[in-house]
Amino acid sequence: MPSGKQENADLRNPQSVPDGKAPNLIRMVLRCVCVLCLLAGLVAICACGWAQPSVGLTPAPEAHSAGRPDPVQPAEESDDEGRQTKRILGIIPNFRSVSVNVQLPAQSAGEKFKDFAEDSFDYSAFIFDGALAGISQMQGSTPEFHSGAAAYGRYYWHTFADQTDENLWVEFVLPAALREDTRYYTLGRRGDGGNNGALKRVGYAFSRALVTRTDSGGRSFNFSEIVGAGAAAGISNCYHPASDRSWTKTGQRWELNIGLDAGTFILKEFWPDINHAIFHRR
Repeated sequence: MPSGKQENADLRNPQSVPDGKAPNLIRMVLRCVCVLCLLAGLVAICACGWAQPSVGLTPAPEAHSAGRPDPVQPAEESDDEGRQTKRILGIIPNFRSVSVNVQLPAQSAGEKFKDFAEDSFDYSAFIFDGALAGISQMQGSTPEFHSGAAAYGRYYWHTFADQTDENLWVEFVLPAALREDTRYYTLGRRGDGGNNGALKRVGYAFSRALVTRTDSGGRSFNFSEIVGAGAAAGISNCYHPASDRSWTKTGQRWELNIGLDAGTFILKEFWPDINHAIFHRR
């Protein structure tokens, strides 16, 4: 039976700590993303149903009488359909989202840097990083950080560095070098010339992690997202403890970054419907 000294030595030795806590963290965060996406999809489906115009109830237009002015036709619903706001719920940054059927000029390198800075240093980014740091501490994903307020500070600055580094590569460095557009173009219910169901929109939003627009208006594999997230995960090994530098841990951070971005795209896609259904705003 091991002595008390041996038990304390085991606790101090990171190699003796089971390596299953980090996967648990990954699964917890991905579950949260999936639940949020599911809720967004359900609300959006309801919103789409509420917003459908009634069929067969529109009266036929009357014949024009002599000297009688033409009636004023109301604006079509599609004029406001899929309109994005600068923030989601007034908190989450939504600066890079483009409303349905809106065409914008190519992004300059300066605009891409501005997007990176807004997403990384907005007040909501500090709240988001704090939440991820709290989850990591509760899971005990890095035993070397120990526990208590000092440990939370270590978790926090590591999380902040991870997210800022990933934003730098995904939103500025690679997009500027490869001429890729970092903005999210909303498909919407009537975008791209057709009636788009919820499943199609979910698939479209999720695929934006793999497919993106170029500055010239074409389509390309999303090198900025995939390669940039991987580069950020590799660079994080420079400041993470030794137990976090394995191929497995690095790959998990890579997958987590891409998964969070894909989940964010789904939320952005359905935000106009949620905003209209709940807050009755366009």
